[in-house]
Amino acid sequence: MSPTVPRIVMKFGGTSVADLDRIRAVAEKVRKQVEAGCEVAVVVSAMSGVTNRLVGYCRDLSPQHDEREYDTVVATGEQVTSGLLAIALQNLGVNARSWLGWQIPLRTDDAHGKARIASIDGANLISSMQAGQVPVVAGFQGIGPDGRITTLGRGGSDTSAVALAAALKADRCDIYTDVDGIYTTDPRIVTKARKLDKITYEEMLELASVGAKVLQTRSVELAMKERVRVQVLSSFTDGPAPSEGHLPGSLVVDEDEIVEQEQVAGIAYSRDEAKISVRQLPDRPGIAAAVFGPLADANVNVDMIVQSTGDDGTTNMTFTVGKTDLTRAISVLEANHGATRYTELQTDDDVVKISVVGVGMRSHAGVASTMFRTLAERNINVQVISTSEIKVSVLIASEYTELAVRALHTAYGLDAA
Repeated sequence: MSPTVPRIVMKFGGTSVADLDRIRAVAEKVRKQVEAGCEVAVVVSAMSGVTNRLVGYCRDLSPQHDEREYDTVVATGEQVTSGLLAIALQNLGVNARSWLGWQIPLRTDDAHGKARIASIDGANLISSMQAGQVPVVAGFQGIGPDGRITTLGRGGSDTSAVALAAALKADRCDIYTDVDGIYTTDPRIVTKARKLDKITYEEMLELASVGAKVLQTRSVELAMKERVRVQVLSSFTDGPAPSEGHLPGSLVVDEDEIVEQEQVAGIAYSRDEAKISVRQLPDRPGIAAAVFGPLADANVNVDMIVQSTGDDGTTNMTFTVGKTDLTRAISVLEANHGATRYTELQTDDDVVKISVVGVGMRSHAGVASTMFRTLAERNINVQVISTSEIKVSVLIASEYTELAVRALHTAYGLDAA
């Protein structure tokens, strides 16, 4: 590839291709990049609502359906979109051709329904792009070791796009969605939320993992590993021109590309949490493994964990799981009662996790104390706490979600002027 020819991957989500008019609008955006002299590959999701409908078909026929056939069914959503967008581009005079995951090929492991990418051979796509053709790739899908279609899990088209950008050695991966960038928090809750011109991979990964919906967590992990520059843009607006002092979207980049780090980059919340308290366990070596081992074996992901030991030889454990895993977690704990001998199980799914994220925490003290003081001033009780190097998360009653997010956004000086 000539250094003067930019190579970009453009990814469009379900709302961006929700109907034929929006597909025509996407084709116009792609055409502009081609006419600007770029080599372009496009990755598309299924049209909005289609995947949910296909999943529903599988569940209605059989709640315990074969995951291989599930993948065959749900992968068709992206196949339809890729073909339609290729037709729309051809209608604009753009040389375009649709590609399915197995045609690239994008190879995955055999975990149907949530496969992980093993490798991508980008040679055929690169040849196509260098010949002036725009490949329109069906996201979310690949081919497993047994030659069958696999899917990457919900939001997997983001991962497809980033992986493809890495394989193509693209200059950038542009992810078009229904928002015009990455904000300091949800602008639907905080009207003074600011759009970030740049954010680090680490910050975006933490924000995605604790509830921010802009990018899928696995796509950010892959971007960080492969050092793929990711830009989040709106499909529906062009945004301010770069010459006006701001990027049209938000860039996810290496930390060294950001000259001065803010103490806090953003605040996220997740309503998908449920709290479980296992009370009066025998306080003995191995009791934590006895509780969490069977949960791991049942593929129940545990997040925040607090243990408190009493004077009577017992201990209490409180932790969170995803709301969708709550029933399964209770069943596992009850089935394992003989090994743990707890006295009582308490659950609460009316909770929310609030997280403050920023690489600036490494060099600024007092981030956690500011969080706790701000919540205390508003009489919001903190139930569980967890921390990492660049994140502090708390679990609170869900009724305080908006109050907590707004108060913290102001406390950390994130409000737009």
